[in-house]
Amino acid sequence: MDATPAADRPVLPEGYGLPATTAGLLDWSTVEARLRTARHYWLGSVRPDGRPHAVPRWGVWLDGRFWYDGAPTTRHTRNVDRNPAVTLTLESGTEVVIVEGESHATRAEPDGWGTRLAEAFAKYDDAGYSPGPDSWSGQDGGGLRVITPHVVLAWFDFPTDCTRFAFGL
Repeated sequence: MDATPAADRPVLPEGYGLPATTAGLLDWSTVEARLRTARHYWLGSVRPDGRPHAVPRWGVWLDGRFWYDGAPTTRHTRNVDRNPAVTLTLESGTEVVIVEGESHATRAEPDGWGTRLAEAFAKYDDAGYSPGPDSWSGQDGGGLRVITPHVVLAWFDFPTDCTRFAFGL
């Protein structure tokens, strides 16, 4: 999933001041850099009764997807096992990145993808979280999940650079 998504303006109600042209749209490389370097993310999922659930998560943006792990007994994992629709956001309310997509269980063998993930997760070493290349192998994949984006909304100077990135579905 390394293809650059299509960029355009999101649909907002009249009166928000959204420019009528595509001049000033954000570049995907700029937005993706924010996703890669962030340390804290918010994951939104849907409970079985339809109520929303939000939780802070650690994870890594690698090769156009978000990778994170957690016990299968956590509320958010039980939610996405039932309904994979999620939102993933960064912490800022002014420099905004919102990922809409699906979360699915996966695994990573230590001699390939597991090594790349462990290297990316090194950003949490100073916080005491240092998974190894074999952390996500085996039958249950060590609780590894991946979010595949469908749409990303981003702006750093609302409304002038408000951008919608659409991924092939």
